[in-house]
Amino acid sequence: MNIIMFFLVGLLVHVVFFISIFDIYFTSPLVHGMTPQHVPLPPPAKRLVLFVADGLRADSLFKPDINGTSRAPYIRSIIKERGTWGVSHTRVPTESRPGHVALIAGFYEDVSAVAKGWKENPVEFDSVFNESRHTWCWGSPDILPMFAKGATGDHVYTYTYPAAMEDFASTDASKLDTWVFDEVKAFMNSARGNQTLLSKLHEEKNVFFLHLLGLDTNGHAHRPMSKEYLENIGLVDEGVAEMVSVFEEFYGYDGKTAYVFTADHGMTNWGSHGASHPSETLTPLVAWGAGLQTAQRASTTQNYNDDYLKDWGLETYRRVDVNQGVLPLQYLNNSLHFKAESMYANAIQILEQFKVKVTQKKETTLSFLFTPYHKINTSEKRLNWNKKNQDLKVFLTLFLQIRHCETLIAQALEGLSYYHTYDRFFLGSSVVLGFIGWTSYVVLVILKTHASLRKPPTSVGLVVSFFLLLQSSPFTYYIYCLLPVPVWYFVVSFFYRAMLTLGLIILGLWPFVSGLYRKAKMLQVLLCVYVLASTHSSLQMKQGLPLFSQLVSWATLGSSFFVPLLSSTRLFHRLLSILLSLICVYLVLSTGYEALFPPVLSWLMFVWINMEQEAVDTQNLYSIDFAENIDLTRIRQLRLDDIRRSYFFSLFHSFDPASVYCFLTVFNPFIMGGLLMWKVLIPFIIVMCTFESIQVSTRLSSRSLFLIVLVISDLMALHFFFLVKDYGSWLDIGTSISHYVIVMSMTIFLMLLSVMTHILTSKRILIGQKMKMHFK
Repeated sequence: MNIIMFFLVGLLVHVVFFISIFDIYFTSPLVHGMTPQHVPLPPPAKRLVLFVADGLRADSLFKPDINGTSRAPYIRSIIKERGTWGVSHTRVPTESRPGHVALIAGFYEDVSAVAKGWKENPVEFDSVFNESRHTWCWGSPDILPMFAKGATGDHVYTYTYPAAMEDFASTDASKLDTWVFDEVKAFMNSARGNQTLLSKLHEEKNVFFLHLLGLDTNGHAHRPMSKEYLENIGLVDEGVAEMVSVFEEFYGYDGKTAYVFTADHGMTNWGSHGASHPSETLTPLVAWGAGLQTAQRASTTQNYNDDYLKDWGLETYRRVDVNQGVLPLQYLNNSLHFKAESMYANAIQILEQFKVKVTQKKETTLSFLFTPYHKINTSEKRLNWNKKNQDLKVFLTLFLQIRHCETLIAQALEGLSYYHTYDRFFLGSSVVLGFIGWTSYVVLVILKTHASLRKPPTSVGLVVSFFLLLQSSPFTYYIYCLLPVPVWYFVVSFFYRAMLTLGLIILGLWPFVSGLYRKAKMLQVLLCVYVLASTHSSLQMKQGLPLFSQLVSWATLGSSFFVPLLSSTRLFHRLLSILLSLICVYLVLSTGYEALFPPVLSWLMFVWINMEQEAVDTQNLYSIDFAENIDLTRIRQLRLDDIRRSYFFSLFHSFDPASVYCFLTVFNPFIMGGLLMWKVLIPFIIVMCTFESIQVSTRLSSRSLFLIVLVISDLMALHFFFLVKDYGSWLDIGTSISHYVIVMSMTIFLMLLSVMTHILTSKRILIGQKMKMHFK
């Protein structure tokens, strides 16, 4: 297999392995085709007002300041006098989109949904907004449109401010919340003179959604312990109090409005979110108004495994935490009859999902291979018996009804999980076979072991394909199950040349670059230090992002890709050029002392190069040229030391927008994500360039040394594949995903970076002369 074909096949195999984790562990849990269930009793509320303070931590809201004064006196008065409160436990990824989907649609998106779009719906789902008579929303253009587009009909109305207002360098991000409050007041006032709108507002099943982004923006820009963030909490508290007065006055204090105040996610002390730290997953929940329980004193010690109640000064007020799936009855202030009917509707809705899931799985599985879930039958019969017994006035009957519903919900959710993971063992086994087969093939390539030729096992592939076809399996199942077939074929017959039909990719011409490229690079480093300092100072004084700093930052990023190609290909000259170019970019992407990391890492890499050179006693390092070291007769065979070098290399292998403030401050997830990804890759490039230097100085084939690294990385990836979890604590789930994703990303990026670093170290662009291209 030629080197280009090997690279492409290896890249494809690892991309499949990388994607497989989301098909095996994190597919969408949604089920479609159920009949909506409703409570047959009149609702206690005619309308809902939902406040979501984006990025608000539970402790930031509930905990008094150092003087014992509440930062949100109105919300605290609700907790003590009029409503029910608790902690809402969110899940990873603690981002705005999945957080709002969980709040408004009632389910947790799979992790991959974050990468599928911020404003569009990656999957169809129902929501409270969709089931409402009318919904009016005010807030961010990044959140509101996804619920409006997913709604059936034209009854979800959105009012958003311009995206440019989401500026992390803004003088006061709390203006985003002020905008929402002002717009709601103006809207309610205008309705008094608009008879059509007025009649809509007085209908039942209306929802008002106020999305408050100021806290999230101030938290990113100034950190959650900053004056700006804490003062923003007070502004939100005052705004909520004012909104309650507006709605109560508009509806004549009819007592038919329910209010819910919560957050989609929290935030770490350093202003980031997305992971599973308690500061990110614990959010406040306060509910009051029509049909909701008033404040209750705790009659006994509340059993929570934390010290928050004491720290927040709320140990004497009943705390009710919530999770997904089950209706929190303790929040409801209704008759036992209403609670029983509500629980029944909740249970039947989940049971309908279970029945649809069973039907789907039966249709896509051969009958003799289908293994049903049996635990749910008894509970369903008991529930039907209680429903038919119409003596709902009997307290014991109602109590048993509720308990049976809770049992059914628990078992139905367990059954949904059973069928949701039905194919996991089958797909996991196929991926593991692929892992082992690929690793074995790479080892055989390294050892140059010849195997006897055999006919390709096309019959095996046909059998597997026919089996999947009978079960109407998704397209991705064919990839995971058929991948081991050609991989294992190559293990036993990788000299079968008839398989190599893919031609060479034509290389594009290197562009000529003009400009004053011979300036001292240390001046660029000093310029970047100035840019970083001036940007930080400007943002601190709330003067926005300086245009000069922005231009220099983007110019530095762009030039870092080709400036090293203008320098000499002598080993130390080229490494120094690459290092200085990358340090400049890393510097403007830094928020503090992490800017020291690349220089320290580079010093360690130079030590490593010298140690390896001394170990093999080759020519002087200063005389080595990346471009000229192409004498194939000087390339030696692998030794045991080379495994040590590869292992040492393999050892080197959350969202904080502050790192990109020198480039832009207006929220743009894709540009910001790309810049942060490049920052993460810079240390990898430094290490890869060092690795390239070592293989040149030790006269070893770069392909052989790289393959050893690939084998080590694949063994690590296979280990973490078995450790992936979709159950347990949020910390366990997030950590298991992170480990596998990091290792697989490393393996894929190593392949791409090996090509990139080869170009950075050995290619040179000569201005005004004939371009010389050297290939190893």
